[in-house]
Order: sequence, then structure tokens, then C-alpha cells
Amino acid sequence: MNGANIAIYFTGSNKPMSMVVEMTIREHIEELRVRVLRIAVVIIVLTIFAMTFDLRPIQINGVPLAYPYPDPLHNISIRLTFYMQESLLPEDVSLIQTAPGQAFFSQIYVSVLIGLTASIPFLMREISAFISPAINTKTKIGLLNVFLPSIALFIGGIAFSYLLVIPFVLGFLYEYGEALNVATFLTINNFISFVMQFFLGFGIAFQLPILMYGISLTDIISPRFWRANFRYAVLILVIFGALITPDGSGVTMWFVSIPMLLLYLAGMIIVEKRAAAASASAKAAKTNT
Repeated sequence: MNGANIAIYFTGSNKPMSMVVEMTIREHIEELRVRVLRIAVVIIVLTIFAMTFDLRPIQINGVPLAYPYPDPLHNISIRLTFYMQESLLPEDVSLIQTAPGQAFFSQIYVSVLIGLTASIPFLMREISAFISPAINTKTKIGLLNVFLPSIALFIGGIAFSYLLVIPFVLGFLYEYGEALNVATFLTINNFISFVMQFFLGFGIAFQLPILMYGISLTDIISPRFWRANFRYAVLILVIFGALITPDGSGVTMWFVSIPMLLLYLAGMIIVEKRAAAASASAKAAKTNT
């Protein structure tokens, strides 16, 4: 390795494992730029689709299906906003628009969330292809060990916040306002931003076991690291929970921190089991030779 020409051995997902290409740092950064651009294009296309098209029901041979139909005023984002408004807002709370364009920009936020969620499989594919050179070649990043768990955890984080956290927070804050005899009106921008922060915060936070598993594949740190630093993890996760909860009540941060602690424990167990299985496999291979 010399100066700026530090070499990285890359086996990218589009090349056979036997074709090892030596890349410089500049080439590696260029590859990252290309992959980020691809991800951005996919998210933008899906975002525009959610803002432009509606899904109209249709039956084919008795099977209920849906087809995309261009209708910007009754699009997928607006339907999702209606559903969130009906299911999340307390009974006596109404959404208002205090300036022209607030409703339109709120739909952009919702569309971005739809685009981001729908692009997770592609996003995970690009990330895994980029980091694959640093991962032990004996361990493959595949559908069952990374992609499906990532999607399930992201959707699980959104579902957890939607079903439990957001209704509790909105109800708690509304009742607190009622106790002070304060009428509650929410601008549509504030409501969507509030919900989006929870959705994205929980969706990303629930990726913790995948992050721990991915780091373990690189062999950068020992599997014992996670158990040895558990006390620090508790402190960091509590602080993280306080930072991503937008209400500042000090109560809702535990809705983030406690699930993340459980996910941390799950990730720790998965990493330790993988290390034990790898060790047993190595011993078996030595015995056979």
C-alpha cells in the first residue's frame, strides 16, 4: 500500500468471485457515488409515483387486484394521509392549513416515506454490494440473512410506532392540553412531520440487529465486544431515544429505548451464535484435514 494508491480488493456483486479487481481509494469513492445515485433515483421515481398515481381496484377472474391510474388529486399519498388522520388523531382534534401549500408539501413528505420504504430491498442490495469486500468471503449476504430481516425490521418499526407509540403520544399530549382547557388544532405540516419522525426513527432504530450482524461479518471487532460494553449501550440507546422523540416529555423516549435494548440483546445473541458456529466449523475443518 503506497500513499493515495491504497488498494482495496473488490469482488463486487456483478463479478465472479474469481475475478478480483484491485481498486484505488478514488475508484472506491466513485463506486460509492454511483450506488448512492442509483438509490436516490429509485427513491425519487417511487416518490413521484406515489404523488401522481392512485391504485384503482379491479377483479380478474374473481381475484381482487389493483392497477395504477394517474390522478394527482386522489393519489396514494393522499389516501395514506386520510388513513393516518382517521386512525391516529384523537376524536376532537382537526387538521388545519394556515398557509397555501402546506397540504401539498405534507404530501411530498408522505410520498418520500412511501418511496423510502418501497426502495428498501434495492437500498439493502446496493449497501451489501458495496461493503462485501470487507466481509469474510465464506459468509454470503443473501435473502434470508440480510434482505428479508432488514425489510421486516423496518416495517416492524413503522408498525410499532403506528400502532402503539404515536396514538399514546398524541392522546397523552391532547389530554394534557385539555387539562389546561386549551383547544387543540394541528397544522397538516406539523402532524405529518410528527408522524414521519416517529416512522423513520423507529424504522431505522429497528435495524440495530442487522447493523450488529453486518459488523460481525467484517471481523473488525470481537463478538464479545457487544456483551462487554452492554452498560455503555444502555446509556447510548437511552440518549438516542430522547433525541429522536419529538414531544420532549421524557416518557415516550422509553418507547424507543426499551425496544432497542431488546433488539440489542437479540443482535448480541445472533452474533455470538454465529461466532460459535464459525468456530465449530473451523475446528471440524482442521480435524478433517
